[in-house]
Amino acid sequence: MRALISVSDKTGIADLARHLHESGCEIISTGGTAAALAAVGVPVRPIEQVTGFPEMFDGRVKTLHPAIHAGLLARREDPEHARAMAALGFGWIDIVVVNLYPFVDRLRAGTADDAAMIESIDVGGPAMVRAAAKNHRDVLVVVDPADYAEVMSIVGAGRSGDEAIRRRFAARAFRHLAAYDSTIGAYLDPTVLPRHLTLGLTRRVALRYGENPHQQAALYADTPAWIPGSSLADADRLHGPDLSFNNLLDMDAAWAAVQDFEAPAATIVKHGNPCGLAIAEDVASAFARALSCDPQSAFGGAIAVNRLVDRELADQIAQFLFHDLVAPAYEEEALAILRRRRSLRVMRVDIRRGAPTDHNLELRRVDGGYLVQTRDALPDDVAFRVVTERRPTPGEVVDLRFAWRAVKHVRSNAIVLARDRALVGIGAGQMSRVDSAEIAVRKAGARSSGAVMASDGLIPFADGAEVVLRAGATSIVQPGGSVNDAAVIEVANRHGAAMVMTDHRHFRH
Repeated sequence: MRALISVSDKTGIADLARHLHESGCEIISTGGTAAALAAVGVPVRPIEQVTGFPEMFDGRVKTLHPAIHAGLLARREDPEHARAMAALGFGWIDIVVVNLYPFVDRLRAGTADDAAMIESIDVGGPAMVRAAAKNHRDVLVVVDPADYAEVMSIVGAGRSGDEAIRRRFAARAFRHLAAYDSTIGAYLDPTVLPRHLTLGLTRRVALRYGENPHQQAALYADTPAWIPGSSLADADRLHGPDLSFNNLLDMDAAWAAVQDFEAPAATIVKHGNPCGLAIAEDVASAFARALSCDPQSAFGGAIAVNRLVDRELADQIAQFLFHDLVAPAYEEEALAILRRRRSLRVMRVDIRRGAPTDHNLELRRVDGGYLVQTRDALPDDVAFRVVTERRPTPGEVVDLRFAWRAVKHVRSNAIVLARDRALVGIGAGQMSRVDSAEIAVRKAGARSSGAVMASDGLIPFADGAEVVLRAGATSIVQPGGSVNDAAVIEVANRHGAAMVMTDHRHFRH
């Protein structure tokens, strides 16, 4: 039995190679891998002795040779193949252990120039993996160091020839190649919506179930080509029970909301909608104000903040039942307080500043395909077009800009009321916009007086504006564009309110 080993990531390879050698495998290997194995006393036959050629062109050509690929692709049960192998003096290769040049790692690091990235594109490795995976009836292919322990167990039990096992490893290999190639393709062509879109995803966590207990689910993480840096999918869980599908959805909605603000921000989300969102001079104050929006709905919700969690904030959170908390950092003293809440998941995720990258895409499944779009990332300084007799005051403009940014995180039809950079009433997900307005006013109560209103879509009829203005709101921001704009403006003028239009909308379905 022969094994070919050629790896960039040397993690665990010495133990695997030693086990293969002790199981009777002859090991052939390439340059750096051969040297690493020889250094720990594992007998290795250099690849040059098999091919009869030295490595060429700075290592670009070393395994692309018939002596290697014949040993991988020739069918053992075919007499003609066997005679040709013997006539050519080629030997069979039974196990292939390959991991590819670290293109993804170098992309993640962000320090390599374009020439270095091109040199990080593996050619010989994928060719061997593909050949071995195609001929999995005769060859076991291994591409992930995480599988080495399983492979040693399989070889030790004499099951390396089990075709079902080989087929399973071949499937892993093809998926690995697809993810690798998709990352390279995205790097070479930054087209936002290319003709062919391939996502390289890696399973991070197998979840107990999906949205409902009868549904299967898992959390998959993007490759760095799609979302550079850390993300919720790669978050550190510092405390709390296992992740669940629904909790991850709420954490994602909460985390997206607070990342939209440069100022200290806090939000609480239930079933995908904020039940509180505020910004303030410090994050503890922002949380207190977010909680005051709708404390009853906040029970059991997901919190996100965009600043370090200190003792003051931890003390506030620990007084109530919440299931999730996402933040970029935690004081040790704060963690000690939060860990007293056994049901609270405490997650750490680095903040990603700036506009999303072109490849920060949103995907939605539809029958037979996917809808793909870029994220809703309008700039902070989107123009406000005043359409009423009264212009908004400077203080109202501050709240209008806050409300306009906040409303995009509420399910359509969405109406929010805000005062002093905090939401005080939220109407979410109604089929009728006036119903959303009535819910927002009911939730806000007396706080409607002096508040500003934001609508994620155009206000189609004057009744939607009438509801909030009659409750005491003083100004409105909305996209505009309705055939009834004049009637809506007339209502605002009659109440002495200011209204601005953005000519953009923030639908969220």
